[in-house]
Amino acid sequence: MTDKPIAELSFEEAMQALEAVVTQLERGDVALEQSIALYEQGAKLKAHCAAKLKDAEEKVELIRAQEGRALGTTPVEGL
Repeated sequence: MTDKPIAELSFEEAMQALEAVVTQLERGDVALEQSIALYEQGAKLKAHCAAKLKDAEEKVELIRAQEGRALGTTPVEGL
């Protein structure tokens, strides 16, 4: 994992770090205290990724609104 604080990681960096945490936990060869620390780090990374995705979704909705498309809907084809 990078030395950057989680809040400064890009979505891709955070996902890569989260995958590394999951891999370590799945191996099961880390001490209990380290497992707890890894789990806590993983939870923070997951929350960071979720926030990044939410921001991206909001940006897409803003673009859609600027284009005059209804928010939260997609056109139905064939009707």
